[in-house]
Amino acid sequence: MHARRLRTALVPLALVAATATACGDDDRTSTSASGEKLDKATLTLNWYPYGEHAPFYYGKKRKIFEKHGIDLEIRAGQGSQKTVQATGAGQTDFGWADTPAVLAGVDQGVDVKSLGVFLQTTPASVQSFAAEGVASPADLKGKTVAGTAGDALTKTFPIFLRKNGMELSDVKVQNTDPAGKIAAVISGKTDALLGYASDQGPTMRNKAEKDVAYLRFSEHGLNFYSNGLIAGSKTLQGRGDLAKRMTAAVSEAWAAAEKRPGPAVAAMEGASEQLPPKDVLSEQFKTTLTLLHTDATEGKAPGANTEADWKRTIEVFSEAGLVKNPKPVTEYWDAAKGITG
Repeated sequence: MHARRLRTALVPLALVAATATACGDDDRTSTSASGEKLDKATLTLNWYPYGEHAPFYYGKKRKIFEKHGIDLEIRAGQGSQKTVQATGAGQTDFGWADTPAVLAGVDQGVDVKSLGVFLQTTPASVQSFAAEGVASPADLKGKTVAGTAGDALTKTFPIFLRKNGMELSDVKVQNTDPAGKIAAVISGKTDALLGYASDQGPTMRNKAEKDVAYLRFSEHGLNFYSNGLIAGSKTLQGRGDLAKRMTAAVSEAWAAAEKRPGPAVAAMEGASEQLPPKDVLSEQFKTTLTLLHTDATEGKAPGANTEADWKRTIEVFSEAGLVKNPKPVTEYWDAAKGITG
C-alpha cells in the first residue's frame, strides 16, 4: 500500500520541478485566532497519511505549531525520493523522508539536510504470516521473499542475512512492484515480503485477517536511521529561525502524541481519502513509537540525534551501495538547528 515510499532510486530533479508547484515568496505569513503573526510553512510527507504521521496532525490540533509561530500545511507525498527532491528544490519548506533517500540525494547533489531523524530504530523487517513459522533468520532458507529492486530494503537485505550467518543465495528474492508486495504474500506467490513493521504488516493483517510475524532487522544485528525531518537551503538560509522552530515544534508534537496515542490517531480523521482503517492506524502508530530512539538517545527528546548513530547509518548504506561517495556527517545533518537533548 505505502511501500513505494521505500524506493531510493532518485527521479531526475527536472521531472520533479516540472510536476511540482513551487512555493511562492508572497503571502508567507498569517494571523492566528488570537492575533499572533504566524509563518506559513509546508510539510510534504513521505507518502499518503498513515499511522506514523499522527503526531503532525495531533500537533496541529493541539496548536503546538502555532505555539512556535508556524501555520503548518501538511501535504501527502509520493515516496521519500520525491520528497527529498522537492525539498531540495524549494518546492516545499520541509519534508518527512527516509534517511537512505536523504543520503542518496545528497550523494547526487540535492541541496537538502536533515534536521533530525525521529525513527532512529529501523522498522525494516521481513514480514510473513505467523503460520509460516518464520521465527528466526535461519527459517528464511528456501523461502521466497517479495522485494523491490533498488530500494533500501532490498539493498540492505543481504547485509541482514550475512550478519545472521546466511547468504542471499539461501533465499529467493522475487522482484515485485511495491504496491503488489502485500498481495503477493496474501495470494501465496511469496512466503514473505520486505517491508516496514510500522506500515505494511498492520495492513496485511487487516486485509487477510491473519496474524503477521516480523523479523526486524534491528533485532538481528542491523540498525540504521529511518524517517526524519528535512529542509533545503531555501528554508535553512532564507527564512530566519523557521527551521529551528519547526524542529522544536515537531519534537514537541511527537512527545505529546507519544503520551496520548489514542487522541493522536483520532486527530488524523479526514486527513486523506486513502487513510487506512482506524485499527490499522492505531497499530501502525503503536509500532512507530517503538522506533524513536537508539541506546545513545534513550531518554532524550524525540528527534535528538548523535554523530555516532549517523556515522553507522552512513556506513550501512555505503556498504549497501546506495551511497557512492560518503561525506562527513555535517553534510547530511544540520545539528545546529536540530534537537540537542
